[in-house]
Amino acid sequence: MSIPTCCVPPSSSLPPVRSLRIASEDTITTALHSLQALYCPLRLPVSLPKEKEASSAPADSGYVSEDENEVAPLQRRYSTTEDAFAALRADAYEKDFTVRWLTSLIARALELPFETEEAREKAVDDAAFILSSFSDSPTNEEDEALTRDFSFATSRATDITIQINDAPLTGADHTDVGLQSWGASIVFSGLMCEAPERFDLHLVPENASIIELGAGTGLISLTLGKLLPSMGKKAQILATDYHNAVLENSRTNIATNFGSENSPVNAMLLDWSTPPQALAASASMLFAADVVYAPEHAAWLRDCAAHLLAPEGTFWLVVTVRSHGKFDGIPDTAETAFGDFESTRNNGKVLRIVRKEMFSKKRGVGRGDENGYMLFRIGWVDA
Repeated sequence: MSIPTCCVPPSSSLPPVRSLRIASEDTITTALHSLQALYCPLRLPVSLPKEKEASSAPADSGYVSEDENEVAPLQRRYSTTEDAFAALRADAYEKDFTVRWLTSLIARALELPFETEEAREKAVDDAAFILSSFSDSPTNEEDEALTRDFSFATSRATDITIQINDAPLTGADHTDVGLQSWGASIVFSGLMCEAPERFDLHLVPENASIIELGAGTGLISLTLGKLLPSMGKKAQILATDYHNAVLENSRTNIATNFGSENSPVNAMLLDWSTPPQALAASASMLFAADVVYAPEHAAWLRDCAAHLLAPEGTFWLVVTVRSHGKFDGIPDTAETAFGDFESTRNNGKVLRIVRKEMFSKKRGVGRGDENGYMLFRIGWVDA
């Protein structure tokens, strides 16, 4: 009896990470299909079609005939295969190996030998989909998150180091929540450390209030929390998000980097549609990275920023540029939203984009469908 590919341990069947750059598109696609069949056979996304069944064997109902010897050979084969599946799914080593392999594949997406960008994006989405199954499966209580260490170079003697807990994804739509550190926040954090004057961080007033919108893991807030004191600046930083699971993970990251007391960074729930009155015109600076995925997001973000930003404040918005797929043209939605001056008119001022620039994607950072990042400087100007 032949063993289905998906019954072979991933540690034995997956192409080595170091060979992914030269593995064929077929090899990578087959590996992803095998992992899907093993770990999430009932959670098929559109991009992972089910392979043809090897036979028309009926599903095992859990009952057997009075004489076990009367069970059909085909049913015995089905039961044996299911037992093999169950054993592999329960193997913590194989699961950990698979998580690391999928994470490495996503990190190396730009270097994979795909014929088209669509195929590359599909492979990244498929890999992320399989990763997501580990967090919303009822048997995942012992799954561990991934710890990532970042070190950002500065012009000073000491680099800025941040440790981030990238919590497991909570659903099939892995772009919905901020449990992972995305490319825009990583690249932007590095740019701030490299040249803080470029972002007017040397002009931050004493005891300033800084707010990050859609903070996710809180990487930008954490970076500011370490960078500003190294410049002799003191500020209170709020890492805000709407999702409770994301906020809990953000608080974990804050405690990891600053301890539980006297942290310059705190996490807070913030709904863009109803920002609290207590924060009105309070922020000397606002930051947001990769938080716009639809035109309505840009409009909500604009209105929230108009409520929070102080008269002399600056809003740094980073929008990820994707040249194909459903997020193509998203930077244009931000420009359209902030071009609607009447929506933000206040005391003879309007909130508008005063500068924009494109910066490049870093090799090995971010998703395969990311082409770069558009940076918008936004502030109050005369109407």
